[in-house]
Amino acid sequence: MSLKRLIVPAIGLMTLLMGLVFLGHATDKESVMIDTNNLEIATIAGGCFWCVESDMEKLPGVVKAVSGYAGGDESDPSYEQVSSGSTGHREAVQVFFDPAVITYREVLDHYWKHFDPTDEGGSFGDRGFQYTSAIFYHSDEQRLIAEESKKDLEASGRLDGPVVTPIIEFTTFYDAEQYHQDYYQKSPARYKTYRYFSGRDRYVKETWGEDANFKAAPETGKSGLTGFVKPDDATLRETLTPMQYEVTQEDGTEPPFRNEYWDNKQDGIYVDIVSGEPLFASVHKYESGTGWPSFDRPLVNENIVEHQDRKLFMVRTEVRSKQADSHLGHVFSDGPETTGLRYCINSAALRFVPKEDLEAEGYGEFLSLFD
Repeated sequence: MSLKRLIVPAIGLMTLLMGLVFLGHATDKESVMIDTNNLEIATIAGGCFWCVESDMEKLPGVVKAVSGYAGGDESDPSYEQVSSGSTGHREAVQVFFDPAVITYREVLDHYWKHFDPTDEGGSFGDRGFQYTSAIFYHSDEQRLIAEESKKDLEASGRLDGPVVTPIIEFTTFYDAEQYHQDYYQKSPARYKTYRYFSGRDRYVKETWGEDANFKAAPETGKSGLTGFVKPDDATLRETLTPMQYEVTQEDGTEPPFRNEYWDNKQDGIYVDIVSGEPLFASVHKYESGTGWPSFDRPLVNENIVEHQDRKLFMVRTEVRSKQADSHLGHVFSDGPETTGLRYCINSAALRFVPKEDLEAEGYGEFLSLFD
């Protein structure tokens, strides 16, 4: 019996009592189309696909992660069919990523740290073949990289037993029903409750600790700044405008529609006004109608820190920069369909670097965004 099958009905009752709306089962499913011109794809299984999708979608360079069913013989199976264990499919996730931002090896290194690869019978509270782990390689190159990463994991000494995750040639993948996609965003209360009771996060913390957080390989240059030291307050007051100081250092908010970048349509990236760490990109910017720059995702996830904000008699999620600790704005869950998120950011916390200046200013690694 799956923990997911046990907990979802219970959480559904809790959610009903909390006044939340359950998203019904959708039957229209489409096969994933692979864009071989710009993106690479990793197909991985690590237990509940809600959790794998959530963990992978937060990586820099990941355009999207899609939950589905992989490796079996049943054509276009339903969740109920896969849950019966009779289809040969595993719950899996396809990760679409930009190899100029994050490598396949980095994707796998992050994947290994967010489930138990020594568990032969399933994943945490979910038992059965459909919840067992696997890497489905799409090329010989991916196979070799996967085999090397598995070998390195086994040699790390961090695990209590041998790695049982097989490395299998990719054959089939079918999208899961629509209500499973981005489940952690659509149904956060149910997702968090499920994840807590599954024990996944406890395992990750006990096994990997801070090492579970993504760290890009040094040669990629995507992790942010090195050696940055935040200026003292006197220097900040001298170098920032009054509005920039109020926003970044005093958690202020600039006026809507009367700020520098709310309607900026140029190609380029937005960096922290204090540290210069890359935060957002024009390719993820959209017109929200709020009067502030709005983005559906960060450019570099690890440069963004989120905190609960209880000011103004409401609970919001504040967004700050990691290196400079600048107040940037807030993130809301009413964004476009791409991610469902709206990063509502103050122009005063940002500096815009046009596409044509990226190389000269040391941000050349982001030029591929605009190819």
